[in-house]
Amino acid sequence: MILDFEPGDRVVNPLRKDWGIGQVQSIINEKVTVNFENIGKIVINSKNINLEKINNE
Repeated sequence: MILDFEPGDRVVNPLRKDWGIGQVQSIINEKVTVNFENIGKIVINSKNINLEKINNE
């Protein structure tokens, strides 16, 4: 599995939009560490949750 994320990318969890916008901190295999504005740092298994990347336009 190849993820289309890199540290610094902004993402949302479509299942928990109340978490707010998150910034990818690190990626190790399928584990993505994201710092969300409303709940803090969370480790997400990308096999179970599909994060949505926010385009910085």
